[in-house]
Amino acid sequence: MLLPLTHVQVDLLEVVRITDPARHLTSEDLTGDTVAIWESDQAQQALTLIADLPGGEMYRCFLPGWGVRARSSSDLLFEIAFCFRCHGARIWSSDVPTGKQGQTFDAESPAARELLRRFRSCMPS
Repeated sequence: MLLPLTHVQVDLLEVVRITDPARHLTSEDLTGDTVAIWESDQAQQALTLIADLPGGEMYRCFLPGWGVRARSSSDLLFEIAFCFRCHGARIWSSDVPTGKQGQTFDAESPAARELLRRFRSCMPS
């Protein structure tokens, strides 16, 4: 997956459980409940998984359940919402061209399965 150029500035990722997935079809930002903060190595590992997501065929639903907010020490750099059902992702970033804000990924790939496992591990049992 194509990450924004600012991914090298990320200090932490907020893991977001999306509570209103239909909103993300036309929204200006990512909304939901922050369920975890990943810093340092954990954030870089997640970014590596996201960058390693291979392209895939998108289906129609785009009802994302998970997202990340990438932050530097002082700024919100970008946000990404993931729909593991339709294999779609939406990126909000000023340095991603409009045509690349919607991307596809193979939700069955090892990187996607591991990313989803990490997202789910943030939820209380």
